[in-house]
Amino acid sequence: MTRAIAIAGNPNSGKSTLFQALTGKRVRIGNYPGITVEERRADLRGHPELELVDIPGTYSLVARTGEEQIAIERILGLGSAPPAAVVVCVETSQALRGLYFAMQLQEFGVPIVVALTLADEAAHVPDTRAIAAALGCEVIAVAAREGRGLDTLTRAMVRVAGEPPPEPKWRWQPSPALAAMIDDVVPHLPTSLASARDARAMALWALQSVDNDHDADADRLRHVSPPLLAAVTSHAAHGPAIDGEVAQARWAWLDANLAPLFVAPPTRVQTRADRIDAVLLNRFAGMAVFIAIMFVVFMSLFAWADPAIATIEGGQAMLGDAVRAAMGQGLAADFVVDAVIGGVGSVLVFLPQILLLFLFLGVLEDSGYLARVAYLMDRVMRTMNLHGKAFVPMLSGFACAVPAIMATRTMERQRDRILTMAVIPLMTCSARLPVYSLIIGALFVGQKFTQSLLMVAMYLFSIVMSLLAAFVLSRTVKPLRAKRLPFIIELPPYRMPGLRDVLRQMWERSRMFLTEAGTVIFACTIGLWVLLTFPRSDVPPSLEAPPASVMPVNLDPAAYAQSYQLRHSYAGRLGHFIEPAIEPLGFDWKIGVGLLGAFAAREVFVSTMGVVYSVGGEVDEHSTSLRDAMHAERREDGSKLFTPLVGISLMVFFALAMQCISTLAVLKRETQGYRWPMFVLLYMTGMAWLASFAVYQGGRLLGFS
Repeated sequence: MTRAIAIAGNPNSGKSTLFQALTGKRVRIGNYPGITVEERRADLRGHPELELVDIPGTYSLVARTGEEQIAIERILGLGSAPPAAVVVCVETSQALRGLYFAMQLQEFGVPIVVALTLADEAAHVPDTRAIAAALGCEVIAVAAREGRGLDTLTRAMVRVAGEPPPEPKWRWQPSPALAAMIDDVVPHLPTSLASARDARAMALWALQSVDNDHDADADRLRHVSPPLLAAVTSHAAHGPAIDGEVAQARWAWLDANLAPLFVAPPTRVQTRADRIDAVLLNRFAGMAVFIAIMFVVFMSLFAWADPAIATIEGGQAMLGDAVRAAMGQGLAADFVVDAVIGGVGSVLVFLPQILLLFLFLGVLEDSGYLARVAYLMDRVMRTMNLHGKAFVPMLSGFACAVPAIMATRTMERQRDRILTMAVIPLMTCSARLPVYSLIIGALFVGQKFTQSLLMVAMYLFSIVMSLLAAFVLSRTVKPLRAKRLPFIIELPPYRMPGLRDVLRQMWERSRMFLTEAGTVIFACTIGLWVLLTFPRSDVPPSLEAPPASVMPVNLDPAAYAQSYQLRHSYAGRLGHFIEPAIEPLGFDWKIGVGLLGAFAAREVFVSTMGVVYSVGGEVDEHSTSLRDAMHAERREDGSKLFTPLVGISLMVFFALAMQCISTLAVLKRETQGYRWPMFVLLYMTGMAWLASFAVYQGGRLLGFS
């Protein structure tokens, strides 16, 4: 029978790194709190009978946040079998805080092994035998990335997992008033909680976890029965006093028994880090550095990725020509060349930029800089009624909204979670990058500086709009109104990014993009090709040779037949049907077809445009890519379609519209209903139309075309 060993500890304590070293399983590793939001499982190397469970990082077992709730359920076995042992990861340079968490586990009678992690980065590694003697458990110093101490830790884990659970060990005594409250709550514990380790520790946990200051406790704490809730809330007025007494008593024991073992002189590295933080955390200099870094990143996306993009585009064109030459003319050849190669290939050409973006984000994350950005942005977010913890999920939204929404589980209140989830889709995710690159590349050919400036502007625009949306929603939507809680974040030490870990993260994140390109985008592209190809329409005899005033000026009579087919296809009819609604935004019916497809996934817009221009045959013999085709596209009156004003209007629409089924699905799962996903869909789409309308019509009033 397989037994479980949990790996727990504070956020950013090297927990996921240790899990990976002990199992060989690849997990996301970062250098800021809030990475692990769900548990991960894998067999312990060399011991298939033992399964390691990497649970979310938490500073305590007080279940006021999503990760604390998962931690308490897994560690105490609420609703499932408890683990045979728990490895408590304690960062060596911040050991006392981690040992506070270990004390809580011992109060429940949980068998633990303490792993002093990141020992290779600590200025002083204390005597583990002295710590073990004080705690009454095994303590091993490890450096997971270097493999030091792993064998010793594994033997200790196997040994502790095979022993009977220890007796609960309280190292402090509650005051008479607190003891009376604990005794009052114990009889009301449901069976699932009363049987979990120690009833008195469980009663104290309930007193600290459920109070009137957390609006969704009764919903999120699934194991709190109505009688227990009533018993605990009767003491809710004493909540702050309880928290203060418990924390003070535990810290008093730690200060008296363990603090002397961790005294170390200040180091040169700490002084250097302080000097760097003085700049990066300054409200003016820090923001200037952040904007400069973002500009360099996006300048590199165009300058470094363009050769690779041109190579992929050339290969795509050669492959299409070879397939058509081999298959000849006909629907089968059109399907392979236009739908498969032209559609999906139009998205894949932006993979070099996706890879580079994730590479830069991985380096910034692993170095510890992104946590500084979160601290810096809290000053802005505070005025917008957003909790400072929201910035880490929002920053993750630059990669993908789905894991970013899941990362909101680290927030204490349901109100803060929902408000953050409602604005995360406004962050510029990687799915928008191909759209922006396509539009900017088509409008500003070869202008690298202008392209980079526009890309930075779109990312800053998404941040500003998400903050403004949060401000408005928190003032106008009743369930989202609440007093803002103070923001506390741990600033991790600066670390040299691990190249292997950064490259692994880059590939894992990019693989999500490729998976979507091979599934959702492929399916949508096939469907759109069918809608653009059928029904088959021949040009009526009366229109076979139309006058120049009727025929689009950029088409010869042969191409007009293909344009006629496209216009009268199912997709063409649908595009013409919605054209009155999007014409005020500067869009024509072809862009409308792309917008409809993009509501499945934003990248589908690129593949749709690739199929539209392939099926329509409107790319002349000198055009080598979709960007060339869009740059040359004309309206029926001969004017350019993709002008800078239209391009900006289109990018603004994509920046604000809710165009991702996966995001709506995870919103439904996290909010347990359809109410909030529908709200987000409606408010974002409405805001996108209004903003795009203001940009296009305002630009025309100012004399722009």
